[in-house]
Amino acid sequence: MSYYFIQIQQQIKFKTSPMEIKILTSLLLAICCFSWADAAVFTVRNNCRFPIWPAALTGTGSPVLTGFELQPRASRDLTIPAPWSGRIWGRFQCSKSGRFTCASGDCNSGRVECNGAGGTPPVTLVEFTLAGDGGKDFYDVSLVDGFNLPVRVSPSGGNCPSTGCPADMNMSCPSELSVRGAGGAVVGCKSACLAFKQPQYCCTGAYSSPATCKPTSYSQIFKSRCPQAYSYAYDDRTSTFTCPTGNNYVVTFCP
Repeated sequence: MSYYFIQIQQQIKFKTSPMEIKILTSLLLAICCFSWADAAVFTVRNNCRFPIWPAALTGTGSPVLTGFELQPRASRDLTIPAPWSGRIWGRFQCSKSGRFTCASGDCNSGRVECNGAGGTPPVTLVEFTLAGDGGKDFYDVSLVDGFNLPVRVSPSGGNCPSTGCPADMNMSCPSELSVRGAGGAVVGCKSACLAFKQPQYCCTGAYSSPATCKPTSYSQIFKSRCPQAYSYAYDDRTSTFTCPTGNNYVVTFCP
């Protein structure tokens, strides 16, 4: 029982009758339980052979834990009350000596916690809207700004579909899209929009509608390896998934 709840109980004891106390206590419990009734538990797992530092950025709703370390085969649960929208991504090749930095997915906070900052592209984004339209959760994996780690999203109930990008796009990334770490290995694969900043790749200007912005040879590289993930801005039809609100989710890096 929270400190706040106890304080309210102590205050009403001196101002109300026993029956009123019972009613108010029941009301407080109902409010407390209702506020967590649609909370989702996100289990974040690291199946990679190296440590990663997952992070989350809240768009709307209560802020969640913004960054933490996961050793190989480790997992961590995040409880997120609905309604909520936001994104989860992974960082790796991070330095813990001095100012905290990561070769891939860094949020430039200088700390393990991102403190409301997003990941520097290219990053594989897991995007959620909990308790959205029609009493549904909406979720997707986006490569619109590029790729840095394979990931899978698995709802735990409701016969809802999984999605993800299980392929390691860093292994097949074209050289003009590749981002390399200090040791020379590819640590991320840019999207064509991020690499070239041209309207036909970014779906801007004359290409700012589904009718005018079509898949390109670059976005098709991502789509061929990860058919369930967003490969460009208007890739909605095959890339957005729904599940009844109230389900839990497993987010697995390197599935």
